[in-house]
Amino acid sequence: MNISGIVVKTAPEHLRNVLDSLKSSGVCDVHFHDDSGKIIVTVEGKDTGEEVRKMKEIMNMPHVLSAGLAYSYNEKELNDAIQQFKEGGKAVPDGLKE
Repeated sequence: MNISGIVVKTAPEHLRNVLDSLKSSGVCDVHFHDDSGKIIVTVEGKDTGEEVRKMKEIMNMPHVLSAGLAYSYNEKELNDAIQQFKEGGKAVPDGLKE
């Protein structure tokens, strides 16, 4: 399972319409928004291809000016890192220590 956070932007005068479209679309969950037209949503997918398809659907909604990836979380990669840590792997990679 993959989960990605996306920042959606619209003009303030279209905020209510875009929020309604996102909430009823079935492709994302709406979490936060502000009066300037920024909206934070998450999408889930079995793989990155499904997430990209959903992001494109959001980008093509009326009055959406942009949709940008903020973060991406892959459940398998996290579980592998946790397992490696439990098996005595390094807690902090050398490249992050500098």
